[in-house]
Amino acid sequence: MRAFRAVAAVLLSAVVLAGCGSGGGGSDKPSGSPPTGGSGGPTASASASGPPSPGPASPGTTGTPPGKPTGTPSASSAPVSPGPSSALERLVTVTRTGGYAGKAATLLVKGDGSWTRLDRQYQPAGAGKLAADREARLRTALGQADLARLPRFPTGGPAVFDGFVYTFVHGGYEVTVAQESLTPALRGVLAELPAFEADPPR
Repeated sequence: MRAFRAVAAVLLSAVVLAGCGSGGGGSDKPSGSPPTGGSGGPTASASASGPPSPGPASPGTTGTPPGKPTGTPSASSAPVSPGPSSALERLVTVTRTGGYAGKAATLLVKGDGSWTRLDRQYQPAGAGKLAADREARLRTALGQADLARLPRFPTGGPAVFDGFVYTFVHGGYEVTVAQESLTPALRGVLAELPAFEADPPR
């Protein structure tokens, strides 16, 4: 009988110890509190929703760095400075070479009718200004010559021994033509230009 009681006491003690071990080591939080870090817990929901959206911006806060007002044009959109006036632009350049003495001279005429003569070394050898009506006729002759439609080196007509060769530059086009191949319109341009050589002193 005593042996039976001793065995029962040992079994009872083992059951009590097993029950205490299953509840030990737990956290102090109540068993009903939601887990932190789970898929549905407060931490997960907060991270999923992202940082809180900012409230309405206060007046004057646009996100632009201080000192740089909005709407300031960039360097690429800055207005381009105007080019030279028409009075300073080159209207026509005509160079004449050849002849019996193999001379060379260049006439530069600007948009206002002022002109400069250059010698073989491209040194100034005279200057002046065309009258208004003569400048108008020169412009008309240049329009009729239509350098854009002429070949770079027009040919034709009988060869002229020791004749001149002319190079016309106008409107971004250049034409070099021998004296015998001059078109009537190009002859009209030459007729309105000042002389290629200065008048000899009297």
